[in-house]
Amino acid sequence: MSTIKTRYTLTQSQKMMIFVLSMSLYGLSNMFTELVPGIKLGPIELSIEYFAFIPLTLCMLFHPLYAAIGAAVGEVIFGELMLGQFGGLGELEKFITFSLAMYTAGRMVSDPKNRRQVGVAAITGVAIHQFFSSVVDIVKVWVGVEELEAVKGLAESIVVIEGVGFLNDVLFSGILFALIPTMYLVPRLYGKIEPLLGMKPRERNMKYATGAWLSPKLVIFGTIMVMVALGSELLSESGWNFGDFEFAWAESNEESLIWLSMLVAAIVAATAIISLIRRSARKRQEAGQVDA
Repeated sequence: MSTIKTRYTLTQSQKMMIFVLSMSLYGLSNMFTELVPGIKLGPIELSIEYFAFIPLTLCMLFHPLYAAIGAAVGEVIFGELMLGQFGGLGELEKFITFSLAMYTAGRMVSDPKNRRQVGVAAITGVAIHQFFSSVVDIVKVWVGVEELEAVKGLAESIVVIEGVGFLNDVLFSGILFALIPTMYLVPRLYGKIEPLLGMKPRERNMKYATGAWLSPKLVIFGTIMVMVALGSELLSESGWNFGDFEFAWAESNEESLIWLSMLVAAIVAATAIISLIRRSARKRQEAGQVDA
């Protein structure tokens, strides 16, 4: 990460709490989307891809790196492992692209009170994630790893199919469940939620030494990570996947496991929030005793 002129510092315990909070809250929301049915309008299916406003809000208010990785880990733990299944190497692609997109969106925001800046960052984060996911799917078909069932023998048609899916996810889930709630929550929570959790707010108009959020380091690192994500997905689809599993009882008990996963995620989130609030109250009490 680039050096920050006005440093936003957090202790290791605070970073861990941000990680756990993002992991549990996003994991909880991810399970909720599993219970909401999609709506079909002809050939187009409108469904809730994810509640991206949760990691986006945390990335913009707190440390974007730990919030982004925490959300991605939450999807793996509560959306895969807790349901008795795991995609193995193939999960690395989703993990990398989602983390990178949320982190980039968080870095784009230097003034959390600026609704326009927050809105642009929110929709950009969703677009980056969906774009990389679409590119990976297109490449898989073009290299012959995955057969295209819609139009057999015409791999080019995957571009149209993925393009429609990209627009659907960005314009439907991106606007309703990322852009609008993030634009509402971030400016309203900024400066209010951080002290409650025992943290100092990020400095407004915080600048990076590179002078812009799109630094050469981020571009190079992001490109490498996308290549790693693409390579892992191609390997997993080519039969070189490892670490994947699904328990025999997972599918038959899917709904019960979803509710169990939601319960565990809610308990973890509540524990993290209560711990942060108690720690903040204890610090204020100690500060009051010193002043007295």
